Amino acid sequence: MKSFVLLLLVSFSCVAQDYNHFTVDTVKNKKMLIGYCTREAFNDTAFSGWFNESYSNYLPDTEVINQLKDFLNNVKVKIVLGTWCGDSREFVPAFLKILDAINFPDEHLEMICVDRKKKGFGNEADDLDINLVPTFIFYKNNQEIGRIIELPNVTLEADFLEIVKNQ
Repeated sequence: MKSFVLLLLVSFSCVAQDYNHFTVDTVKNKKMLIGYCTREAFNDTAFSGWFNESYSNYLPDTEVINQLKDFLNNVKVKIVLGTWCGDSREFVPAFLKILDAINFPDEHLEMICVDRKKKGFGNEADDLDINLVPTFIFYKNNQEIGRIIELPNVTLEADFLEIVKNQ
């Protein structure tokens, strides 16, 4: 029985993701997130100023938000961002505000922070073909159905709706 419990614990630790790693951006000599992260990481004083400002200043289009709610079945989102990147600082908090407005399940969201070379803590972003950040990748039934890369074409919520509506 003890060996079974030990095997179970070892197995779990091999598949468990590690979150909220910090490193230093060598270009600006400032703290940055790297690898898988959670929203709680943005509470750190190195990020909370810009995060809270962008989140509170964004006003989602309620008409589009109401439409979005009808197309979320089996949808998951992966966000690849750089805490050093101005576009990530603007659009990721805004996108999270949209997710909050549509009651998007936290377990359907994954965030990966990358450095300036678009590398994560391990190999989290290696197979995602990331050239610009932020990149919002949308999945339905575990198949990629679209992306918003760096900047939205119209607005974040309108682009999100366009991607999920057409699936």
